[in-house]
Amino acid sequence: MTNRPTNHGRDIFVNRTLNFRSLDAIGYDMDYTLVHYDPLVWEGLAFRHAVDVLDGMGWPVDGLAFDFDSVIRGLVLDLELGNLLKATRFGYVIRAAHGSRSLGFDEVRDAYAATLVGLSEPRFVFLNTLFSLSEASLFMQLVDRFDAGLIKGVNSYGGLYGGVRDALGSAHIEGRLKDDVLGDLENSVVLDSGAPLALLDQKMAGKRLVMITNSEWEYAEKVMTYSFDRFLPGDMTWRDLFEVVIVQSDKPGFFDRNNRFYRVVDEKQAMLRPHFGALTKGAVFFGGNARELESSLGVAGDRILYVGDHLFGDVQFPKSEMSWRTALVLRELETEVSALDAFAADQIRLSDLMRQKEGLTAAVAQAKLRRLRVRSGYEEPTDEAGLDADQLQAQIAALDELIAPIAIAAGRLRNQRWGPLMRAGIDKSLFARQVERYADIYTSRVSNFVKATPFALLQASRTTMAHDIRE
Repeated sequence: MTNRPTNHGRDIFVNRTLNFRSLDAIGYDMDYTLVHYDPLVWEGLAFRHAVDVLDGMGWPVDGLAFDFDSVIRGLVLDLELGNLLKATRFGYVIRAAHGSRSLGFDEVRDAYAATLVGLSEPRFVFLNTLFSLSEASLFMQLVDRFDAGLIKGVNSYGGLYGGVRDALGSAHIEGRLKDDVLGDLENSVVLDSGAPLALLDQKMAGKRLVMITNSEWEYAEKVMTYSFDRFLPGDMTWRDLFEVVIVQSDKPGFFDRNNRFYRVVDEKQAMLRPHFGALTKGAVFFGGNARELESSLGVAGDRILYVGDHLFGDVQFPKSEMSWRTALVLRELETEVSALDAFAADQIRLSDLMRQKEGLTAAVAQAKLRRLRVRSGYEEPTDEAGLDADQLQAQIAALDELIAPIAIAAGRLRNQRWGPLMRAGIDKSLFARQVERYADIYTSRVSNFVKATPFALLQASRTTMAHDIRE
């Protein structure tokens, strides 16, 4: 086994070969991309603001508290049955919870044996960002109270989710959440000196950098100043890194609509003026669309890389609508890879035991077939010594005793309830499938680009299929 470096979680993982030298421009999202928040703080604040909104609506919210460990990114809400699901890349549900209760194997089978999770169906809500954690935690806690008949005026799990979604939207729109963050940047923002250095390297290498965020200008300016300026040389500020800054971009609409650009002409008052023509270098713009940005930069398609944390708004849409190259930021990779590395010896042991079981299972099938043929007169009995099917089954049962605790531990890596982000049992998770499909590369943080350099050739590994030779 090849030893992995101790900081393997800080690597850049490649789905599709990407040559940085071929890139002329790199766009960046801000929240949870250029700026990383402590999700316990951010999502805890969002949760509390939403609870206040629901309390004002008369919902029973006493005792509700954000439970960070009860949910992970990549799960799916089933608005028909009120369940939280983990599915494989093919959409098969392998784990589920209803309210605060995890469903047993038989319950999961009975509910979803004939159902595949389809992300285009309105029944399912895909939790694809860290911003989804407070939403899922609040919804699942309220499911218990809905089932008890305590939430008046709500007639379905879909209606329950609508109330939660609107309450969280209200907390964001009213600005209370971001005001709290700005009032406590020290505890809300996780500083990373490598992110400004990575962008500075790219700028010096001739890459044209653009920030495209859904956040408001007043908020973005304060957060970026706090997170970046202290790490830049001399009098340089974060504004000097970017050719253009675009706020309230309305992603994913930025990529598939023709929204007009407005220039922020008074940055202190955030006053706007309609803008026509090429985007002014160094200026701040509101709204807009990707096609006009391409025209202004004189760069299009796969000469542009966009980096963000939102699987759909930052990765799927620029890929499918604009043919941009894409990079997904997944901060959870660091703890996930660390857990996988610590489990490596057990995984080798588990794989070996599973191969033994596979061989014994095949032998049982052959023994049963021989017995059937002899009884049917199609085959003569032999005197060959060998184990019969019952003896082989006993060996399989003994192996299962060894396999079970290791398999259970594998399913609890990183999160006791839901397991790894990128795996669902022995298969890839539904979330992992979306990452493979839309993200050319993925990594845990922007500062990982420092090691790669702006001249890197990020080479994809050879992929395998089920019929490939086993190592």
